[in-house]
Amino acid sequence: MSSNDDRNCDRASRLDTTSISDALDRLGIAGQCLNIKPLDHTFRLTGRAFTILYGPAGKPAGTVGDYIDDVEPGAVVVLDNGGRENATVWGDILTWVAHRRGIAGTVIDGACRDTYLCRDLSYPIYSRSYSMRTGKDRVQVEAMNVVVNIGDARVAPGDLLRGDADGVLVIPREHEEAVLAAAEEIDSVEQSIRALIDQGKTLAEARRQLGYHQLQSRKS
Repeated sequence: MSSNDDRNCDRASRLDTTSISDALDRLGIAGQCLNIKPLDHTFRLTGRAFTILYGPAGKPAGTVGDYIDDVEPGAVVVLDNGGRENATVWGDILTWVAHRRGIAGTVIDGACRDTYLCRDLSYPIYSRSYSMRTGKDRVQVEAMNVVVNIGDARVAPGDLLRGDADGVLVIPREHEEAVLAAAEEIDSVEQSIRALIDQGKTLAEARRQLGYHQLQSRKS
């Protein structure tokens, strides 16, 4: 990983998902992972994707995966279980190991279980839902470190993920500089609007002065 990658992780960690989402919209990039939500509103997540793709179990069934020892500290485990909510692919043992290894969090298009432990350890999990029903003999790992789909967003290995109380999104690696620069501009303008309101301006005046209504408009 380059020093620029590290810098961009740090930049993303200082931005809310709302500012990044507006930047994605401005650039016409579908990076919002729709309906993937944090199990706790205090969770925050920033890191690069380590991806796993699941499929229905065969006969004999494959495994749900022992990949966790291959995930680098600071990475985000990204699990594409096809939106399945009837077969979980993450539980307490994986949470325990990931927390001990310094992994940044887990994002699942599907369900997890043993939710008490992630809250107890403050280990960030973002998922479509949760259930007690195991994925064993129901789903299996099809591929690792391939492009996956999370909440209608394409996630490639090494892409940057950012999550907070409002959800999680992906910034494609090839668009990082443009997305982060736009998000930083949007965040700065919103901070300036608050400052003008504190000085006595109306919201309409502050927004007009700083060109707020053009911030999220699609740029060609």
